[in-house]
Amino acid sequence: MNAIGVDNIQLVARLALAMFLGALIGIEREVSKKHAGMRTYALVSLGASLFAILSETTYQYFLTTYGGTPNYDPSRIISQIVVGTGFLGAGMVIFYREKVLGLTSAAGIWVAAAVGAAVGIGAYFLAIFTTIFALFVLIVLRWLEDWMKWRGNERIDREDD
Repeated sequence: MNAIGVDNIQLVARLALAMFLGALIGIEREVSKKHAGMRTYALVSLGASLFAILSETTYQYFLTTYGGTPNYDPSRIISQIVVGTGFLGAGMVIFYREKVLGLTSAAGIWVAAAVGAAVGIGAYFLAIFTTIFALFVLIVLRWLEDWMKWRGNERIDREDD
């Protein structure tokens, strides 16, 4: 049964796009030798996409099957993605030797979940450009930070992300 009138191939394509975009962000983390890498980001984005698809399809199912507006707000599922991803990200943050480690990876996981949710509801343009912007932050701004620290003769220490 397909509650929203979109064929199953399109739903699978949404999942595949979310997984691919999450993996792109994760590749940078992998190259930076972080614990959460390509597979983690791909899974977070894929899972968020599935939750968003389920939110949309469930809402449409109740709308068409029972008529009228359902008694629930489908955006609650997306808000719970934010909460669950925050929990996952919090597990990545470590305080070690007076430094906070893992903040950039945790923020990346959060963005990957948002990308997955965007793909899940069909906001492909936003998802693709969010991925491009996330990669810009992770790659280009990292180079800029390194250059600024080099210009300031500061020691470049990459343990903080």
